[in-house]
Amino acid sequence: MIDLYTDSSPNGFKATIALEETNLDYTLHHVQIEQGDHRQPAFLKLNPHGRIPVITDSETGVTLFESAAILLYIAEKSGQLLPQSLQERWQALQWLQFHASSMGPVFGQRVHFEIFAEKKLPEAIARYQKLTDDIYHVLDQRLREADYFAGPDYSIADIAAFGWTHIAQICGFNFDQYAHLTAWHQRIAARPAVQRGIALPAPATGP
Repeated sequence: MIDLYTDSSPNGFKATIALEETNLDYTLHHVQIEQGDHRQPAFLKLNPHGRIPVITDSETGVTLFESAAILLYIAEKSGQLLPQSLQERWQALQWLQFHASSMGPVFGQRVHFEIFAEKKLPEAIARYQKLTDDIYHVLDQRLREADYFAGPDYSIADIAAFGWTHIAQICGFNFDQYAHLTAWHQRIAARPAVQRGIALPAPATGP
């Protein structure tokens, strides 16, 4: 049995979507960040950085934080969401790393500077708007070539990217001008497991 500790966020939705897609047995624990649950000693024993999501697996004794690592673990445990062919598997892993090193950090900083920062810094806002558009362009170019990031098959790379495109739309970071990215997002959003995943532990409502 997997225990998932999470809240409604782009990183949290990656874990809930993957677990819903694979039908692995799991128990959901709502870590309410606005109430400071992520800074409580019990949670910090699971992740000393105080970030969600976290999973523990009583079958294997594994505890993991960082959403990309959790996606890989769920894929390997279930035997799903990672292509079998060498080329497509490494495409999935490459785009998963792109999400972790570029997409997530840039989108997160844009959310901070544009929405949550008490003092609005035009230079920072403009910087992260441009970087977001650059990422949209890169994603769109890849999706011009293939239906999904790994190629013909849906994978954890798509789940990782969708966590942020879902929140981007809620925040008003529109990407309608990128036709291939928009079509991909709509395909992912229509999946029943994705619809369940973005409603757990509660839907995101925006800033």
